Amino acid sequence: MDDDSLFRALADPTRRAIFERLASGPSNASGLREGFGISQPAMSQHLGVLVGAGLVRQEREGRFVNYEVDPAGIGRIGNWLRRYQVYWPSRMADLDEVLREMDQ
Repeated sequence: MDDDSLFRALADPTRRAIFERLASGPSNASGLREGFGISQPAMSQHLGVLVGAGLVRQEREGRFVNYEVDPAGIGRIGNWLRRYQVYWPSRMADLDEVLREMDQ
């Protein structure tokens, strides 16, 4: 699992919405489909991409498969963001200065 697969998975707005819904708690594919207006095969494909990227994990319970956010995937996002954290303070200071100038 590389950063490319992680961000490719999150590039799709439907997958981001599925991921955000799973961040609220585990669910099965049928429960996740509510409100999306997509077919069961399409939901399965989106979930497969999220699982393949390491963002979501699955667990079979009888006939159903439950999905939940994989904390390791969130950790990978955090690690990627930390590489750029060094730039944030100076950029925020620059933004603060621009906003102050606009107020005058």
